Amino acid sequence: MRPAWLCRNCAAPWPCNPAQLHLATEFYGHSIALSFYLALNLQDAIDDLYALGARPDVRALHLRFLGWLSISRRPRRAAEHG
Repeated sequence: MRPAWLCRNCAAPWPCNPAQLHLATEFYGHSIALSFYLALNLQDAIDDLYALGARPDVRALHLRFLGWLSISRRPRRAAEHG
């Protein structure tokens, strides 16, 4: 739910654990695209929170939006199995 960036289902800060699981499933095999998507949402969240008059903790937001990602866990391509 924008502009507060809360989950529509559980009202926890988005991306909550269920949202993370959904995103990981939706973007499976496309971790770079997921990273870009979340980075864009991070910027939107920062902008929205400033527009509400808040002073967002940018480090905490970065951890919330991107800190749970691990590009090293992406699936290997067949060509890499050499």
